[in-house]
Amino acid sequence: MPTTTFSCFLFTFLIITSSIACVAGAVGVNWGTMASHPLPPHKVVKLLKSNSITKVKLFDANSDVLQALSGSNIDVSVGVPNTMLRSLNSSKKAADSWVHDNVTRYMPNVGSVTRIEYVAVGDEPFLKIYNEQFHPFLIGAAMNIQAALKKAKLDSKVKVVVPCSFDSFESGFNLSSGVHLRPDINKTMIELLTFLDKHGSPFFVTISPFVTHLQTKNISLDFSLFKETARPHNFSHKTYKNSFDLSYDTVVTVLSTAGYPNMDIVVAKIGWPTDGAVNGSSYLAETFIKGLINHLHSNLGTPLRPHKPPLETYIMSLLDEDQRSIASGNFERHWGLFTFDGQAKYHMDLGQGSKSLVNAQNVEYLSSKWCVVNNNKDLSNATASALEACASADCTALSPGGSCFNISWPSNISYAFNSYYQQHDQRAESCDFGGLGLITTVDPSMDHCRFPIEIRVSHSEFHRMCNFLQVILLVTTLLVSLAL
Repeated sequence: MPTTTFSCFLFTFLIITSSIACVAGAVGVNWGTMASHPLPPHKVVKLLKSNSITKVKLFDANSDVLQALSGSNIDVSVGVPNTMLRSLNSSKKAADSWVHDNVTRYMPNVGSVTRIEYVAVGDEPFLKIYNEQFHPFLIGAAMNIQAALKKAKLDSKVKVVVPCSFDSFESGFNLSSGVHLRPDINKTMIELLTFLDKHGSPFFVTISPFVTHLQTKNISLDFSLFKETARPHNFSHKTYKNSFDLSYDTVVTVLSTAGYPNMDIVVAKIGWPTDGAVNGSSYLAETFIKGLINHLHSNLGTPLRPHKPPLETYIMSLLDEDQRSIASGNFERHWGLFTFDGQAKYHMDLGQGSKSLVNAQNVEYLSSKWCVVNNNKDLSNATASALEACASADCTALSPGGSCFNISWPSNISYAFNSYYQQHDQRAESCDFGGLGLITTVDPSMDHCRFPIEIRVSHSEFHRMCNFLQVILLVTTLLVSLAL
């Protein structure tokens, strides 16, 4: 082959392969911190790097977390809580301060940098359970954050987005081609899409085949898990072989109807819980995540967007969180690829070349002690005590279908007692329960039901931070009173 011909061939090959590489969307994880004893941020960052995870989506802008991510070369999405939308909408100064404190300070011109690529304004503010409490403030807050980023000369590096729930779409869980935006959010959503399009930002949306399966009778488990044996469904005159493609093209249809057929889509949350519900298990979660990753990296895309998978996909989530709201179901506390202490729940390949997840290292636990029911006592009131414990502790594993659902009485009482005891740092008085509790050094775990021991380090750090904030608040209050 002549040199010039070979050079042209090589150039063409490189162009083609590079374009193909760009088609496959990146896969990241959601990192939530709604845990009573969160794993210390620096250990979580090591966990991310050990598993070659290069993108992470946060739900807030925790300073310890962002500092730990500095210099990690991990792309970060920071979040503005829904509760801040009103103030950011009403005050450009508040938006300027938020961007300075949570973005600019971590992206200096020199030195170690936190690679922030998105500011997520709100977290699913259109959820039906919120009614319309956040709608009036959303667009104004997004515009003010955008203006603040421009003022800080970061608007070319950081995009403003708004994560949306799947129930933003009417008939979202039905197989109807007449899917459209919910009437109550139609005006605000059109304004949002106009804003995103103007600034070249993608549309962030949650897709949950698990929830779709729960809420839709004719969506089978096999269809949700990417099984080849699943019965296909028809939607918009197209045939679908899995729930993910069906949900994704529902979003595509809505965007197209609204006038934005080519807008990039980021799947902000997608996952499968491992506990707390029927069909919530590590085995099914592994099956789902493997099916999802293989599908994304196949570059097949969907019937309405062939060979164009999501721009990015964020798995829900990195770690279990025992303080997450369970309004939607007890499974909400069990989305993690890892347990709360960073231990992998199953084997899988995130598409980064490793066949197994790597556990968190050097995790410091409380003492090897558990609180169980004292069988030598009158247990006639034990159930009432257990219910009281579960009101503040995490007993979601005892739910129907949960990993501890089938343990017999009074072992389930012991589980509740231990959950409360661990959450309260194994203090002796937290295993009293009117004399019904007993502290033991014998692990009461059985079969698939794990009686966990909490992490030591992160909780002490949490209390130190709380004490520090209390001091700051006290000093501020004193200064204000003196000024008056």
